[in-house]
Amino acid sequence: MKKMVFVFLCLMVSSAYSGSESIVWNVDNLKSIGGHKTKVVGTPKVVETEKGKAVQFNGVGDGLVVESLPLADANVFTIEVVFRPDVNIPDSQRLIYMQEKDSKNRITMAVEARTADKKIWYFDTYVKCAVDNRNLYKTEKAHKPGQWYSAALVYDGQNLQNYINGNQEVSEKLIFKPLKSGETSIGAKLDRTAWFKGVICKIRFTPRALKPQELLKP
Repeated sequence: MKKMVFVFLCLMVSSAYSGSESIVWNVDNLKSIGGHKTKVVGTPKVVETEKGKAVQFNGVGDGLVVESLPLADANVFTIEVVFRPDVNIPDSQRLIYMQEKDSKNRITMAVEARTADKKIWYFDTYVKCAVDNRNLYKTEKAHKPGQWYSAALVYDGQNLQNYINGNQEVSEKLIFKPLKSGETSIGAKLDRTAWFKGVICKIRFTPRALKPQELLKP
């Protein structure tokens, strides 16, 4: 009996630890994301998808603002977004935009149209902190709209890397100074530009550098 109790307690501790390690934001409503009150910009809509409820953005004026920067003070991190970009995508769209309060230090994840007909896009990520900045993208890494993707930005203490569907696209060295408290916008920049057109269902923040096999699946 004592052994059974001990095992049960160990499982409880393990579960609590794994649950507190990552912060998951299910983007499935307009009132509260990740337990934080949400400011709605424009008229984003909650829609049913094959992945459950998600929020649809129209690409011209829809966004969500959350008064939280989940990875504040983190020396290493992983940010992931599960999304589906629409066809005829705008030229430059922000999936997620995190900015430190009272400064221009920020972390962004974007979808950029690659061709004039806007039928192909590439992944663009940018980190700016007090001591360094890095912009990661490769225009030749082309993706089609209208499909589900999992995008990730990972910093391991030395290298900043971005991934689409678990496949690394770019990696460069970065000297990073953790951001402090701030805000996070979903589907646009905080200054109400770079509107995303498509659907976002989940965002996950982890204060460690996840390995490719640990990243969210699309």
